[in-house]
Amino acid sequence: MTLDTMTLDDVVETFEFIQDWEERYRILIDLGRKLPEFPEEQRTESNRVEGCTSNVWLICYRDKNDPRRLIFVADSDAFIVKGLIALVLMAYSGRTPEEIQATDISDLFARLGLEQNLSPNRRDGFYAMVARIHALAAGAGQNDLSQVGQTAK
Repeated sequence: MTLDTMTLDDVVETFEFIQDWEERYRILIDLGRKLPEFPEEQRTESNRVEGCTSNVWLICYRDKNDPRRLIFVADSDAFIVKGLIALVLMAYSGRTPEEIQATDISDLFARLGLEQNLSPNRRDGFYAMVARIHALAAGAGQNDLSQVGQTAK
């Protein structure tokens, strides 16, 4: 298994095996380095996630091969936050709006021990990203990605 092929279950298993938080942070940072490139022209205020202390940009578009599914691409200017973005994208990207609305990531957050080991600002930013994804999914369920300020590709 490599970082490129890691699933959320793999991350949970790895975090259960590794108790040292410095090592866990390194894994998060490495996951963040594997994020797909974020289009420079999409680093706009309308794509910025409100509620994050660091800059976080998030866009959503429909999967070309299966338009029912939404693809999320995001980036940040902070290394650990990029790792948190990777976790969020693993949970939500490539799913239908209905699947996204039915997904509660708080259990994953607790299983990874993030509740106790992230600063309140990072925790709030994590949930701000999740809330934005749920809002985008709700808009996409109504066939309107633009209602939440996103650009469809």
